[in-house]
Amino acid sequence: MPNLLAMSFEGELAPSFDLRCLSQGQVPPDGWGIGYYPGGEPSAAVLKEPAPPSGSIRSELVKAWEHLESSTFLLHVRRATWGAVSDANTQPFLRAWGRRDWLFGHAGSLRHRLELRPGAPFEPVGSTDTELIFCELMNRFAEKGWKSLGEADPRTLLEWLAQLNESGNLTCVLTDGHDVAVYSDRESAGIWLWEVMPPYEKLVLGDTELGVDLGRRGVKSRKGVVVSSHPLSVNGEEQEWRAVPPGHLVLLRQGAVRDELVPAASPSASPPLPGLQRRQMPRPTRSEPRRYRIVHRTAYRYEKAVERSSHLFRLFPAEDRLQRLLSHELRVSVDGTHRDYEDVFGNRARRMEVDIPYEDMAITATSVVDVLDVDPLAYRPLHQRVQIPVTWMPWHQQVLQPFLLPPELAESELRELSEYAMSFAVRNDFDLLDTLLDLNQSIFQEYRYTQGSTTVFTTPFEVYANRRGVCQDFTTLFICLARLLGLPARYICGYLWTGEKNPNQRQAEASHAWAQVFLPEVGWKGFDPTNGILTQTEHIRVAVGRSYRDATPTSGTIYVGGGGEKLDVEVRVESLGEASAGITVVSR
Repeated sequence: MPNLLAMSFEGELAPSFDLRCLSQGQVPPDGWGIGYYPGGEPSAAVLKEPAPPSGSIRSELVKAWEHLESSTFLLHVRRATWGAVSDANTQPFLRAWGRRDWLFGHAGSLRHRLELRPGAPFEPVGSTDTELIFCELMNRFAEKGWKSLGEADPRTLLEWLAQLNESGNLTCVLTDGHDVAVYSDRESAGIWLWEVMPPYEKLVLGDTELGVDLGRRGVKSRKGVVVSSHPLSVNGEEQEWRAVPPGHLVLLRQGAVRDELVPAASPSASPPLPGLQRRQMPRPTRSEPRRYRIVHRTAYRYEKAVERSSHLFRLFPAEDRLQRLLSHELRVSVDGTHRDYEDVFGNRARRMEVDIPYEDMAITATSVVDVLDVDPLAYRPLHQRVQIPVTWMPWHQQVLQPFLLPPELAESELRELSEYAMSFAVRNDFDLLDTLLDLNQSIFQEYRYTQGSTTVFTTPFEVYANRRGVCQDFTTLFICLARLLGLPARYICGYLWTGEKNPNQRQAEASHAWAQVFLPEVGWKGFDPTNGILTQTEHIRVAVGRSYRDATPTSGTIYVGGGGEKLDVEVRVESLGEASAGITVVSR
């Protein structure tokens, strides 16, 4: 049975804790305690019980109480070494500092007791070596003036823990409710990590003496990291837990590995924990302007002749300061009357009416385009740090309103998606750009690209719950989450250059989708969650709208005839090399 268990999730969960060690016939521990942060507040709640009887009331409470909800949990089951069995000597321990509560849990025992410096502000109440370690750490935080783990220098924290480790086993967990620091003893180690990855309908961690049911009070599609001093089974089956190497310090935030530090004596290029993704947000390097030739062919075939129909084509690539249209030709195999116009979103569109019978229709759009968006973060050095929530002027809100409204979903689904979106903001200290980069990268890393798994009617919540889809689904989810954070976001339909021999070539064989977010005093910037990148000169924009319905390349209505429609779409993107300066635009 683990005597130390910690959990960090992206957003709040309400797990059920079953202390099977207190069942009839089991030898009860000397004590147990659980600490958590209700409502995401900096104030912690601790429920502990020294010398618990079998089937104690408090153990039944943590098993059944629905309000035991938090993004951070710390559980300790005590086998006494130092100090009498009492509430004062039962972990986890709590101290207030920097306008927040801190929790500390320790698996192990020191060889000798520490001596605190005279006059130190934090002093132990009980008689355990664990509380002495905790007070020593808090005294050092106070001396440095660091009021949170996020403010602390991780390397200095590792040095402190290494010094304290000289007195004995120091496998421990320290949390301020926002970050979780996990330290593995440099000799005996004994701390393991396991990553919780959605989707899951049932998820129970445990052994014969402890069970943690993450879905008993309702399943939420939450990612997380579980830290345990003993590997646990998952749904009754053995899983591969990752041992934290001796002397390493791992920092967690909102269900993600924020950082991992190795002791000074270890190789500087130590590999990260295997199987656990660090939160990495690649920054794009400057690219070169490029010229492309795009052929987009759409073919319809019907079992019965269509006698009358209406069609709308959005196949003209956009033209502005970041993209130049050199030539364009649109051919339709069926004759009809048409007119070109600019729709309400600024897209160039063609409306076509067909009054003659046909069984086959082919639409072929051929374009040559220069893309000039070579450095999507060029504004960053000149731009002040912007935090969420962003304050918009009333006239901004009026103009941007179509791109601020989330989709119409059930209130419970929107509430869960809002909590999910906010977890990215919390994880990135509410920095606007870092939050968006994290969101973009997380969808790329954690959601599976699966063709045929969704339809045009699949909602953002279904994509979030099932963690799979295609570019349209990932873009729709990204837009929904951005809007729930109060950020204007819009849908872009276009093409993606993937190279001649790229594993993502399939994405260039049809129109691609990504999102743009309006950044204050910067403008619309592109995010491609399907590939986890910012848009540069590989993305060719065609149409924009609130959702895919506003930007779909071809659509129409059949008034008479038709039936048994078959659709074939083929896109070819050919690179013509670097774009040249002084371009003369010719469009037809």
